[in-house]
Amino acid sequence: MAGVSAEDAKPQPMGLFERYLTLWVTLCIVAGILLGQLFPAMFHAVGSVEVARVNLPVAALIWLMIIPMLAKIDFAALSRVREHWRGIGVTLFVNWAVKPFSMALLGWLFIGGLFRPWLPAGEIDSYIAGLILLAAAPCTAMVFVWSNLADGEPHFTLSQVALNDAIMVIAFAPIVGLLLGLSAITVPWDTLLLSVGLYIVVPVLIAQAARRQVMARSDEAALHRLLARLHPLSLGALLATLVLLFAFQGEQIIAQPLVIVLLAVPILIQVYFNAALAYLLNRAAGEAHCVAAPSALIGASNFFELAVAAAISLFGFTSGAALATVVGVLIEVPVMLSVVAIVNRSRNWYRAGARVSRIS
Repeated sequence: MAGVSAEDAKPQPMGLFERYLTLWVTLCIVAGILLGQLFPAMFHAVGSVEVARVNLPVAALIWLMIIPMLAKIDFAALSRVREHWRGIGVTLFVNWAVKPFSMALLGWLFIGGLFRPWLPAGEIDSYIAGLILLAAAPCTAMVFVWSNLADGEPHFTLSQVALNDAIMVIAFAPIVGLLLGLSAITVPWDTLLLSVGLYIVVPVLIAQAARRQVMARSDEAALHRLLARLHPLSLGALLATLVLLFAFQGEQIIAQPLVIVLLAVPILIQVYFNAALAYLLNRAAGEAHCVAAPSALIGASNFFELAVAAAISLFGFTSGAALATVVGVLIEVPVMLSVVAIVNRSRNWYRAGARVSRIS
């Protein structure tokens, strides 16, 4: 395939599921807790189906989640990276040089320090690990929704997502390993590398092979019809994974609901900090608002599906790491909608400053 089609670059409008994601996650919390109390033996049996510390039912669900999302990405978009090199540079700097490290710092400050007296002592390191996993992977799918709501430049959004996905294949494991090591958390490198292979490399290869096969046999319309049919399956897999998580986490959540609130604090700070940093750096560079908006949004949001899968593989269903990543899912939509509102309302202010930067 050469170039990027308008249909590929055009994001889909926010559907019922995406608009009310927080509600669905809340319902999964309730359902998971209730089912875990009613059928504990069944969920423990599911949790025991593992190979090399990878839970096979969850691995299957994660693939159903991720592969349809990755099939939307056209890596031919990488050829257009140079068109908005300043915005791409800002995005890469925030995503890979700032975001994981700022989250680790916030985790050490809040979870390891200020909030330590109110958290289970044995889970502190696991909570920090979950936050690191959440921040180490930039958003892949939902960023198209956010960009659409902020009138983002569609080809820039597509090219920066494709580039981030390509970098994630080689950068995710080293960054996570480094930050876990600095946090004095034992890094099971074999499991971490296996997680990268299972949840990044293999899904990317399958998704792109399927995409190319459909495009070779038919046209873009057929691809989008296929993705539309797979979309409910992907969403169902996400919800099923969350139900499983909360079936195992239920007792801890009931005993200490304050944990959810405390874990949300560093996530919220990190989202707004990185969005503001990307937005202001683009303004200083004189980049157009339609580029700065998606740059800020991808700097703020996370690939929570990957974070959840990696947390389960590395630390287990019942770990604080898994819970921390799920808290990220819980607050993702309302927080990101607030970031969209901020960049939209500040459009005139942004453009005035960007013009000054270009003149100077």
